[in-house]
Amino acid sequence: MTVATAETCPVCATAELVCAKWTILLVRDLAAGRSRFCELERSLAGISPRTLSLRLRALEDHGIVERRTLPEVPPRVEYALTSKGLALLPIIDDMRRFGTEWLCGEPASAEPSAALAGAPA
Repeated sequence: MTVATAETCPVCATAELVCAKWTILLVRDLAAGRSRFCELERSLAGISPRTLSLRLRALEDHGIVERRTLPEVPPRVEYALTSKGLALLPIIDDMRRFGTEWLCGEPASAEPSAALAGAPA
């Protein structure tokens, strides 16, 4: 049996990307539109400026976030999700639904869904 790695398994590769600390929260915040560094820093209580800068740079390297520098004095930098970054939003929505249903309160049902259990619908 072979061991799945990020190089061979798309699920592992996706998990490696989105499970990096702060990534999901950055994508969530940028889903609302363009944001400046200071706005992101304020919305992510506890993140250091250095960590935020490193995460944004890593997401930019992966093509998830785009950085735009506006020709102003002082220069203004804005961050936004790329189409690749926007493709992560359904994953975050599913995580929100799962957390709401199963982790933040009483689950609607402890039984597996009929489709997953193999029972007729």
